[in-house]
Amino acid sequence: MPIGAFAQCSGLTASALRFYADSGLLPPAEVDPVSGYRYYDADQVSRATALRQLREIAMPLAVVEAVLDAGADEAARLLDEHVARIVDDAATARQKAAVIKSALGASVPGLPIAVLKGPVLADAVEQVLTATAHEPGMAVLAGLHIEASHEAIALTATDRYRLSTRTLVPAVPAVPAEQTWVGTVDGDDLRAALATVRRSALVRIEAVPHGIRLRMPEREDRYCRLLFQDFPDHRLMLASLGEATTRATVSKDLLLRVLEEHPGERVSLHISDHGVDVRPPNDEDPGFQLPATVTGAALRIRFEMTTLYPAVSTAIGPEVMLDLRGHDRPVTIRSADRGDLTTLAMPVKFDHSA
Repeated sequence: MPIGAFAQCSGLTASALRFYADSGLLPPAEVDPVSGYRYYDADQVSRATALRQLREIAMPLAVVEAVLDAGADEAARLLDEHVARIVDDAATARQKAAVIKSALGASVPGLPIAVLKGPVLADAVEQVLTATAHEPGMAVLAGLHIEASHEAIALTATDRYRLSTRTLVPAVPAVPAEQTWVGTVDGDDLRAALATVRRSALVRIEAVPHGIRLRMPEREDRYCRLLFQDFPDHRLMLASLGEATTRATVSKDLLLRVLEEHPGERVSLHISDHGVDVRPPNDEDPGFQLPATVTGAALRIRFEMTTLYPAVSTAIGPEVMLDLRGHDRPVTIRSADRGDLTTLAMPVKFDHSA
């Protein structure tokens, strides 16, 4: 077929096809010796399409050629190596940009937010960030919302299916009395700083233009970007929960062990005076009966495993308390003896037609 028709089939421009022909990656099937017109066979479309896709992810020509000529396993390995290199380069560029931003604002005094113990802050951030998600157009769902006052600093995250919040008491109050600082910080920036934060006895958090600065004695400052989308109104969500109608207190380790052995993507909890019965979602197969202290009405409720397991695993202490309000209402999951970390988990509806 002529080069124009082949360009339409492959998604490559005619000029790109000429370039790839000259580079030896995609020579035409035939070249008219008089006119110089180039013609391609239909069976070259798949190679041309693959070439275009590889170039769209910024793969160098030499690697493109190796992928196109390799078997499936080797091609997959080369693709993985290329993507890993891009991710590493992006992370390096992001950190360098953060250093530059911090230097640009070095002459602007940071607004003190709080001074916290490094290991405590690192644990809290790690726990709360389990409720984040990366969704196109919703960058704020991957962020950590911070509300700092003179008495406390509250960390909150939500992916709309879970909401986690933890309140910390500053080692040194920084925000003036009767004032509050509020902002949503990029979760990936915070994750990248956690190892350094965890090794620091004290961390001073300061608000700077477009971000926060984490200052640690004898360590390099870390800069984390602010996200300027509106954070979901989590306080309204918490205020509208209503009173729990069922409460179950169960061993965290036992519940996690049963969830880990559960074979499906969804799990059903049957809560009654007998304890917490963990079953498959069809409710027909036998489950695992866990001893629990239960008050209130008996209840059946179902969760996605990806929602329930992280909510339980990040709870503090040997026992978790489940406050339930019905089969279709958010469940509050927290430590039975410490209330500074609270997670809300959304259940899924029962499919009565299944």
